[in-house]
Amino acid sequence: MLNLQHVANTIRGLAMDGIQAANSGHPGLPMGMADVASVLWTKYLKHNPQNSEWADRDRFVLSAGHGSMLIYSLLHLSGYDLSMDELKSFRQWGSKTAGHPEYGHTPGVEVTTGPLGQGCGNAVGMALAEKMLAARFNTPEHKIVDHFTYVIASEGEFMEGISHEAFSLAGNHQLGKLILFYDENYISIEGDTRITYTDDVEKRMEAYDWHVQRVNGHDYDDISAAIQMAQDETSKPSVIICNTTIAFGSPNKAGSHEAHGAPLGEDEIALTKAALDMSPEKFFVPEEVRTTFTELATVNLQREQAWNDLFTAYLSTHPEKAAEWELCLRGDVPTDLASKIEDFEAGGSMATRSASGKVLQDLAKAVPYLVGGSADLAPSNNTYLKGWGDIGKDSFEGRNLHYGVRETGMGAIMNGIQLHGGFRVYGATFLVFADYVRPTTRVAALMNLPVIYVYTHDSIYVGEDGPTHQPVETLMSLRITPDVTVIRPADATETKEAWVAALENKSGPTALLLTRQNLPIFDRKVLASAENLKQGAYTIWENSAACHDIIIMASGSEVWVSLEAGKRLAQEGKKVRVVSFPSWELFEQQDDAYKVSVFPAECHARLAVEAGCSIGWEKFVGREGKIIGIDHFGASAPGAILAEKFGITVENVYKQARSLIALWSPGY
Repeated sequence: MLNLQHVANTIRGLAMDGIQAANSGHPGLPMGMADVASVLWTKYLKHNPQNSEWADRDRFVLSAGHGSMLIYSLLHLSGYDLSMDELKSFRQWGSKTAGHPEYGHTPGVEVTTGPLGQGCGNAVGMALAEKMLAARFNTPEHKIVDHFTYVIASEGEFMEGISHEAFSLAGNHQLGKLILFYDENYISIEGDTRITYTDDVEKRMEAYDWHVQRVNGHDYDDISAAIQMAQDETSKPSVIICNTTIAFGSPNKAGSHEAHGAPLGEDEIALTKAALDMSPEKFFVPEEVRTTFTELATVNLQREQAWNDLFTAYLSTHPEKAAEWELCLRGDVPTDLASKIEDFEAGGSMATRSASGKVLQDLAKAVPYLVGGSADLAPSNNTYLKGWGDIGKDSFEGRNLHYGVRETGMGAIMNGIQLHGGFRVYGATFLVFADYVRPTTRVAALMNLPVIYVYTHDSIYVGEDGPTHQPVETLMSLRITPDVTVIRPADATETKEAWVAALENKSGPTALLLTRQNLPIFDRKVLASAENLKQGAYTIWENSAACHDIIIMASGSEVWVSLEAGKRLAQEGKKVRVVSFPSWELFEQQDDAYKVSVFPAECHARLAVEAGCSIGWEKFVGREGKIIGIDHFGASAPGAILAEKFGITVENVYKQARSLIALWSPGY
């Protein structure tokens, strides 16, 4: 017979011992939420430890990632590849039990959590993806997509702004398969949460149109009944407010902030184990608890086998749908993707945001699992997929997401959709608002998630909107974020190739930075092919293959300016190379031979041009080079006026290049 108290106390013991061994960690939450987790994992959670990638598994998100010993204990007991030695190596070098759960590092961990509130947004994305896939692929006879997303969140999550954004959208979209456990213990690092936080959580969540219940978080029957009611409520996401005691069972630290983020100490652990009638042995797991989880593993294996049988029948009855399902899960990008996108005619002009919009229409046909949207800016970002329908509470078969004015929530939801599987997701806003997306971008990069950000209005050329909307520093700040690929295309033809590069990048986020203003569409019969964008930097034009008097490099909207200045220098007999430099990250992936071929060591006169902060370009221009950038905030005026005032003009590039040549060519 299942003894939930023994399961919960085993989790408490493993958590206490692991944290004490590390002399670091957060015992309070695992001990307080052990009862809730025990009910969920032994009676309701559908998963298979032998196949952590089973498509129709329930998703479990420990948004309160500081309580990581809770999920590590559960994964170990359930039979995932997480040994007792790993629990004993909690927070140590090389272990699978990092301080906060990390996706891709620990088997069974669905998402990297730790920054409070991120997991809440991720879970909304997962539940949204489940509903989108169900709408696409389920039939009355074959529900191949039918699972829940469960979340454990602390009061800290509910304080963070990201939870407001994500919960609001979840309620609007009626995500009935999302069930959240709110750990209400009234304790945070500084003490009683009511020092600063007295929100009526029930009213708040009801206002978001969630199904709300309140339970005693240590009463197994109460918890179980609440989960059943939440599962039965299909038209609303559910929150179960769990009144718990932090560090439950500890005679001297239960209910105290002292148990939040520090080991209990050997003496207190001994007292706690005695109070809970547990073995004093460290990392002890009773045989009956082992048996319970072994039996559960068999049940869950049978669940997946039943699903496999269901899918076999689905494959026979709906072969086309089944083929598309498998394509969506694999996320294969056509090898000839570029050929499926219409070329741009040279000679005209077009904003790269407009070019991106045209490219997206072709991509929607070529990549059926591509979905995306904008933070209420789709008409300006040009990210709406025409003819493919909307995703919302009335329909989930479409391709267009609407996030509302919720950039941070958008980023977290994107991560959740991508983590869930079945889709490739993009999200859009103005580049200056990338700062709102940044926390979720960082976590996406940590997880190597191939989400795509479409950032338009990428420079001071926003013009009259003024410095609040002119992201002079944002491009460089994105570049310094590890594992984020930033691409700033120079014209429509590079924009096409930028999208191909973004979709082919499966090892981290890609940010596409696009202009509001029109740019010349280059004649690629005269200039180098835009396909070279995949190399990050390439010679777009030169008037001599011999040793150059100067190399002018630029990204995005400053490439045409540099080209015009370079041609003017060439008319004076100078040997000039102009380099289009859309992506530092792609360039750094090239071998040394290629890098030297673009920037030969013998050419010391190098000039970089970019309408943003100059810091960082020193790596490419060298100590002897120059940088034309903007190391101050912008101003409110037409874009052309700002370009003139800030020196982003053909005349100034020509002038600065000429002076640089003079340093290396006396008498010029």
